[in-house]
Amino acid sequence: MKRPEIIALYLPQFHPIPENDEWWGKGFTEWTNVKKSKPLFKGHDQPRVPTELGYYDLRDPEIRQKQADLARLAGVTSFCYWHYWFGNGKRLMADIYDEVLASGKPDFGFCLGWANHSWYSKTWNKDGTTSNNLLIGQEYPGIEDEKMHFELLLSSFKDPRYTKINGKPFFLIYDPVSVPKEYLDNFRKWTKEAGFPDLYLVGEITRSNYIKPMLREKGFDAVVYQGLNYTRHDTLLGKMGKIGHYIDYKLKPVKSFFTKKPAFLYDYRSYYKEFVSKRDYENDVIPQLFTQWDHSPRSGANGVIYWHAEPEYFKKHCLMAFDAIKDKPADGQVLILKSWNEWGEGNYMEPDKTHGRGFINALHEALDEYYGKE
Repeated sequence: MKRPEIIALYLPQFHPIPENDEWWGKGFTEWTNVKKSKPLFKGHDQPRVPTELGYYDLRDPEIRQKQADLARLAGVTSFCYWHYWFGNGKRLMADIYDEVLASGKPDFGFCLGWANHSWYSKTWNKDGTTSNNLLIGQEYPGIEDEKMHFELLLSSFKDPRYTKINGKPFFLIYDPVSVPKEYLDNFRKWTKEAGFPDLYLVGEITRSNYIKPMLREKGFDAVVYQGLNYTRHDTLLGKMGKIGHYIDYKLKPVKSFFTKKPAFLYDYRSYYKEFVSKRDYENDVIPQLFTQWDHSPRSGANGVIYWHAEPEYFKKHCLMAFDAIKDKPADGQVLILKSWNEWGEGNYMEPDKTHGRGFINALHEALDEYYGKE
């Protein structure tokens, strides 16, 4: 049985840029919040400490090569670099990706995920909501911007390392609702004119009002659900559907007051079975693999935390995801790994002080167990 494409989301915010210096203080990178994080309760694994790669700077090509080597060992087939295009040619954190593209190194698969959202200075409130101050807005100025953006994308699509599904360049869009349909239609048209069979568009569903039929009608080939369930479906409130989920959400701060633990604290050991659901078996849905999740370095006690995220449970989660895609057609043999290096969200595969290469080994072992050793 052929192994699936496993596309790992990749954050490039591990080197200083002028905008972050201005907004957050000189020298700010993703490591800034990671280093100052503190445990919020007994048994809380913070701060997270990287081991093999250290507190790296992505401007170092040796680090990027080591990342690719570790990803290949795990069974990851490509990195999906988050791509920040705000309109009118404005990009952020683009220099790392541009160097990967220009240098041809590392010799490892890659694709792009358009993080088409505005940036805010966020304050996390006690009820889990946020107060926002706009830093830079996402815009869709029109045809000239579309052409400029596509020329950049096309230079990537032409690279032999770029991930393609049945010859179609894979392109993930974070907010598939806000992007005008005209953009998608033109991107698809120009991709065909460039000699490709088509463009393989994937939309991320992160909100309850983002529904698959609407995105399919808009031109997306597949969707990927955010997937982190905050109310277990086998509980009384979970069985009540949206109303139960709402009640559960509102009760969490009350529970937190009495337990003296963060309101949005979940046990990965209980929830990993929820990460793959019936919808992930549908041909136009790409399941996501979730390594770990702990948003407290960014949002403190108001962040979502999945504790007891151990490699053994991640491995079981991977096996469930493999089951979800086994009967899909060739273009459905795809999984998205969330994420390779989102250290500020506690969502990463890279080796750390607690688990070493545990998550890398877990994915490797799951692939060997399910598909046979290579």
